[in-house]
Amino acid sequence: MRLFKTIALTAATLVAVTLSAEAKDWSTIRIGTEGAFPPFNFIDSDKQLQGFDIDVAKAVCANLKATCTFVAQDWDGIIPALQAGKFDAIFASMSITDERKQVVDFSRAYYSTPSAFIAVKGSGITDVSPEGLKGKTLGAQSSTIQSGYLEKAYPGFEVKLYPTQDEVNLDLASGRIDALLVDKIVGMDWLKTKDGGCCEIVADVPLGGGVGAAVRKEDTDLRDAISKAVEAIKADGTYDKINAKYFPFSIWAN
Repeated sequence: MRLFKTIALTAATLVAVTLSAEAKDWSTIRIGTEGAFPPFNFIDSDKQLQGFDIDVAKAVCANLKATCTFVAQDWDGIIPALQAGKFDAIFASMSITDERKQVVDFSRAYYSTPSAFIAVKGSGITDVSPEGLKGKTLGAQSSTIQSGYLEKAYPGFEVKLYPTQDEVNLDLASGRIDALLVDKIVGMDWLKTKDGGCCEIVADVPLGGGVGAAVRKEDTDLRDAISKAVEAIKADGTYDKINAKYFPFSIWAN
């Protein structure tokens, strides 16, 4: 019995040493984001990344005592770039979905907002069911939870997908599509602009399981560290200060 315990303890020690040797050093973390999804992430007039996602990521890094660098990446290529090692985590308003969880892991959600249909004022659109939107052309940013929803829920419709949200907005304002589906907060932000004055929210649509930071499947330690840091910045009030900087109401994901 004593020999068995000794062998077991020795084996456990070897495993621990091996795991320790293989553990990655997260004192420096590279973060990928889009930079074209205001107010969550965007590039300002000084060519600097700004936005809610960026501020939350910086607060997470401060909690982890890690040095973080940011990389702007086109949305369509953001998951492949993560998997290729261009960066270590994505903070880019990426909704947590079962489909995405097949290829990446997510931290706990750090915010949750509904999606919304937006149409030109006076369009008469009030019913956003497939029957109510029959004959309409719909738009969304490609590779988003909204585009996936439109393609599944509106079979047979003309659904136009765009590389950036700005392009979706432009086509709605120009009359090339009849309605778009977007994160409600992003849509509200656009409606406040001169170009967005043409349009209005016509319906809310709850989608997804909140927004989290995405990491590679093998980086479970980083995933868990980010999750704990998100909880910590909420508990110490840092998250609420960031939230208040951008929104007059809480978007925390309970």
